[in-house]
Amino acid sequence: MLKVLIPTIMLFPTIWLISHKWLWTATTAHSLLIALISLTWLKWSAETGWTMASPHLATDPLSTPLLVLTCWLLPLMILASQNHINPEPVSRQRLYITLLASLQTFLILAFGATEIIMFYIMFEATLIPTLIIITRWGNQTERLSAGTYFLFYTLAGSLPLLVALLLLQQTTGTLSMLVIQYSQPMMLNSWGHKIWWASCLIAFLVKMPLYGVHLWLPKAHVEAPVAGSMVLAAVLLKLGGYGMMRMMIMLDPLSKELVYPFIILALWGIIMTGSICLRQTDLKSLIAYSSVSHMGLVAGGILIQTPWGFSGAIILMIAHGLVSSMLFCLANTAYERTHSRTMILARGLQVIFPLTAVWWFIANLANLALPPLPNLMGELMIITTLFNWSPWTLALTGMGTLITAGYSLYMFLMSQRGPVPNHIMKLPPFHTREHLLMAFHLIPVILLVTKPELMWGWCY
Repeated sequence: MLKVLIPTIMLFPTIWLISHKWLWTATTAHSLLIALISLTWLKWSAETGWTMASPHLATDPLSTPLLVLTCWLLPLMILASQNHINPEPVSRQRLYITLLASLQTFLILAFGATEIIMFYIMFEATLIPTLIIITRWGNQTERLSAGTYFLFYTLAGSLPLLVALLLLQQTTGTLSMLVIQYSQPMMLNSWGHKIWWASCLIAFLVKMPLYGVHLWLPKAHVEAPVAGSMVLAAVLLKLGGYGMMRMMIMLDPLSKELVYPFIILALWGIIMTGSICLRQTDLKSLIAYSSVSHMGLVAGGILIQTPWGFSGAIILMIAHGLVSSMLFCLANTAYERTHSRTMILARGLQVIFPLTAVWWFIANLANLALPPLPNLMGELMIITTLFNWSPWTLALTGMGTLITAGYSLYMFLMSQRGPVPNHIMKLPPFHTREHLLMAFHLIPVILLVTKPELMWGWCY
């Protein structure tokens, strides 16, 4: 764990002390090196579940893929931000990269924590850099209200969790994930216990986000700069799923009765947000709502609590993280050239940028779960689990899959096909940096097809 954490902390002096000329080059190279070192976590040697760095930091097959995804994303965020942050004063550029690096530090500590209270503190700490990125570097005047939504939704969901964790500490005497799974199962039968059960999960369901408490997400995504959107879609939403998986072990006797409304909301949310996507005019908003739809499927898979459901949820989280981040990068490249996120105003781009249209096409196909990509594997595992639990879920998940295909193709056709509008003139060509960025998103997705056991968790 320290072999990644120490170089990440050493990024901060690098960012502030290096000369301006080398700032972007050095930080990108340094963070890429950290990403490559993090790949050593995937070489699983331990026969037990956990590999310890210390009693407080450890990795296991659930947190490892998410840790590697976190480290992989930092160089990509720095690459994506270069163009629109470059004109700013040097101190602001340094501050921006510092916030991204601090976000990575908090996320590594969150996914690597073995104490649930440490996980909670890091879960909350990620709010601060994200909030500053959205409210300071956001695109539109709405960014302050987007930041407020983001902050208060997450805080309102998290405060009951803190109380629930303190109660759990009082009852069991420990909050260590290593120990708590061996403690006596709690006899939960009163109304107070039901409220405790709900408060343990609501923070994570808001973060995922579950349909109904998802209103902060499209706002935050639309207003955030590209790096903010990338880290929100790729990693911060996964904190919710990861936290739910960790907490479900302790909530067992009550879960059988109490998960029904949440599963119904999650599955209904897949259809509702998919339908919203079909009539979006704003490109970033469409991709944001599609994230809510995919996370609904993940929430369903986790709440069922079967090994297949958990596996499918991890696989879909990793695959969705990479693909969704790639879509936000593509949306940003189009926005930097046409200065509009409205799809109808920037169409027919395939004629001007044929190679970029290929990236769009592959990203959209991955988003609608094309075989043999891991997106399909995750979706199929979750749908199979849900169908096994109740055959009626097939109607909702089937509709959701159909609508996903519909809005993915709609997004591609609206942005790439059709006549080029007359007002699109003198668009600068795509840079090698941008093509490299897309390749770095896509190569892991394709490589994971060949070795999916790296990300399917405990179910070896």
